[in-house]
Amino acid sequence: MAANFFWRFLFALTATALAACDRGPEMPESAGYGPNPTLPSPHPTGAFPYVNIARAVGWPSGEKPTPAEGLDVEAFATGLDHPRWLYELPNGDILVAETDAPPKSENEGGGVRGFFMGLYMRQAGSNKPSANRITLLRDADGDGVAETKEVFLENLNSPFGMALVGDQLYVANADSLVRFPYKEGDTRIEAPPEKVVELPSGRNHHWTKSLVADPVGSRLYVGVGSNSNAAENGMEEEHNRADILEIDPATGDTRVFASGLRNPVGMDWNPATGDLWVAVNERDEIGDNLVPDYMTKVREGAFYGWPYSYYGQHVDERVQPQDRELVKQAIRPDYALGSHTASLGFTFVGDSALGPFQNGAIIGQHGSWNRSPRVGYRVLFVKFENGAPVGAPKEVLTGFLNERGEARGRPVGVIVDKRGALLVADDAGGVVWRASAAKKQAE
Repeated sequence: MAANFFWRFLFALTATALAACDRGPEMPESAGYGPNPTLPSPHPTGAFPYVNIARAVGWPSGEKPTPAEGLDVEAFATGLDHPRWLYELPNGDILVAETDAPPKSENEGGGVRGFFMGLYMRQAGSNKPSANRITLLRDADGDGVAETKEVFLENLNSPFGMALVGDQLYVANADSLVRFPYKEGDTRIEAPPEKVVELPSGRNHHWTKSLVADPVGSRLYVGVGSNSNAAENGMEEEHNRADILEIDPATGDTRVFASGLRNPVGMDWNPATGDLWVAVNERDEIGDNLVPDYMTKVREGAFYGWPYSYYGQHVDERVQPQDRELVKQAIRPDYALGSHTASLGFTFVGDSALGPFQNGAIIGQHGSWNRSPRVGYRVLFVKFENGAPVGAPKEVLTGFLNERGEARGRPVGVIVDKRGALLVADDAGGVVWRASAAKKQAE
């Protein structure tokens, strides 16, 4: 009873704070999507961000996301502990990283603001002890349900990205890139990790480290998020952060491939052009409609603005001192994905069996925590033509929010498996969902 009263009081307090905030002009959500999003004037929130958390309640028995017309959706695997990221091995086995943020370091602190943000994040289904493992899911009979669920790797450190190169499986922990020997058909790896290179950690404002290998496996690319919202902890904490790092797996040699990307998460290779693309989470606390998350082609050596500017060369005046010369180099992203949608998952889909969703990108939107009304909490598709995104996004899976505005689930990682089905890691729901073309009705 006392706990329920506390949370009712906390959410009432949040609602009062929200009502008092100037969150900027009301705009249709669609204005924050596409190659030319509407960017209103910034409305900084001050010392405390406004918060509008969707409390994570899980999926009641028999309920599931709502698929778009032409698709079916079922649970591929359930009972998982905060599943965030997915990877398919050559034999069709699926690896799922069951993971959450590492413990706070001593220098992170946070004070009153950090205390309350931790409470809010727990209500959103995060900020709990990490399972620190990768689990293997196998659907040997092809019925769309994984009958095998085995602990594949354990005792990791907030693992996220995974990539197989030859007989070596690479895993991006929060603090290091490691590898393990792998033999096709393995359901568990007992060998100790071999460290390839350390990765930026410490404060870990953004802890996830996404990972892809180039098509020939000669280089690995790691997405490393910033250690702050907008450089409020000082640029000395941002070394090799807000970057995509290129790593030679043979030597560990590391260089910055692209920079100024506040939190680059999902990455994939565009099958039409061979270019690397990434989904990026942009900055907070300057209004409901700033700044749009985005997906963009990653140009080698390019700078994308963070922290000095956003969406190209729109200067963020909160960041002082500024670097006006660097801002002149800031590249405008290719396609906006809505402000505060937390667009994390990203994968390309070609001529697949995924019903109407072919030849484009699929994005997992984890959902907002600091916007009213809430946005995201869905899986989207954006059509590509001639290697570039075109048109408005289309919804693939919805229904992650219930009628009371609570989160039954929150989509994160997305992949299209060898059978042409879409797999979605739902961390708040503890489920991997499988969407596939709807079965034809018997005549």
